[in-house]
Amino acid sequence: MVRVTAPRLSLRLGLRTLASLAAPPTLLLLAGTGSASAHVKWFCAYDVAGQPRGLEQVLCPNFEWLTGLALVCLMAGCLAEGTPLGYALLNALDRVTTRIRIDTELLVRCTLGFFLVSLWGLGGIILTPELKTDVAWIPWLQLAMAACLIWRRTMPLTGLGIVFLFSYATAQYGVFHLADYPVFLGVAAYLICQSLGLKPFGVRPLDIVRWAAAITLMWASVEKWAYPQWTDPLLAAKPQMTMGATAELFMQAAGVIEFTLAFALIWTPLVRRMSAIILTAIFVSAVFEFGKVDAIGHSGIIVVLLGIAADDVRTAVRVRDAAWAPAYFGGALATFLALYYVGHEALYEGFGRLPVI
Repeated sequence: MVRVTAPRLSLRLGLRTLASLAAPPTLLLLAGTGSASAHVKWFCAYDVAGQPRGLEQVLCPNFEWLTGLALVCLMAGCLAEGTPLGYALLNALDRVTTRIRIDTELLVRCTLGFFLVSLWGLGGIILTPELKTDVAWIPWLQLAMAACLIWRRTMPLTGLGIVFLFSYATAQYGVFHLADYPVFLGVAAYLICQSLGLKPFGVRPLDIVRWAAAITLMWASVEKWAYPQWTDPLLAAKPQMTMGATAELFMQAAGVIEFTLAFALIWTPLVRRMSAIILTAIFVSAVFEFGKVDAIGHSGIIVVLLGIAADDVRTAVRVRDAAWAPAYFGGALATFLALYYVGHEALYEGFGRLPVI
């Protein structure tokens, strides 16, 4: 006769519950957006200065019902979090991700080291594949930055190097283009603060990079709505990606899913941890479609998402968190749409033609 102790039984039940709830939506998301999660600028022609699609085309009926469905899922996650099921899921996540949580800093250092050494090996790249450069010393700087990750005391030098390269790329490619990548600044802040034991305004280093990742992905989702035509070559080459939907609907859905998961990263503990797991699965699945370039380019954000998924900090969750979700989500959506369109207009059109709703 085999005895199963209460803690082990609880763990098994929690893991089974977690797997049963997470598997269906994760599989659906992987099927629907795995390939779309590849950064389109790395694989297709793009024109940042080109006129984005009008807001009257973006805010269409399909967009509205997709957003409504996303809100229902977000609110359901919030409501479940304060229940016994939510506690069981959090406890299961805590146990499963213990090793990642303990070694989050080490994982970040190792992954960033791989990332920077890969950039040195490829050569002619500033942080991301589409940011090309002929400056010979940049790859060697990136190799030196990787070396600085070996010792904890020199981690701030890598962080400062990332800030320098981000600023250099901004000077070369423009503010609007580099608005795709604030996660690099978040990673730089993480390295500096983690090494020096700093918590600016009481905010943990992991929370800084979590917010930076959320902002990065929300901005990227707006780009999917503003320039869906950039992805046309990918959809033509891989028509199975759309699962029978039109290219228009597919890109709208991909953008809504990405925005919702990104927003969830700044919401309640269980919601953000589940979102981080799903986003990690999506990014990893895209690597199988697009190969080593995608693996290198997204390695930094993947390790950040793993750290978020393993974060065991909890806060009290109330019904009002679910009730306020539509207002905060709508506010975030309106803010990013306004920043994207007004910012583009200011930088490339001089406010000569404001977007029409």
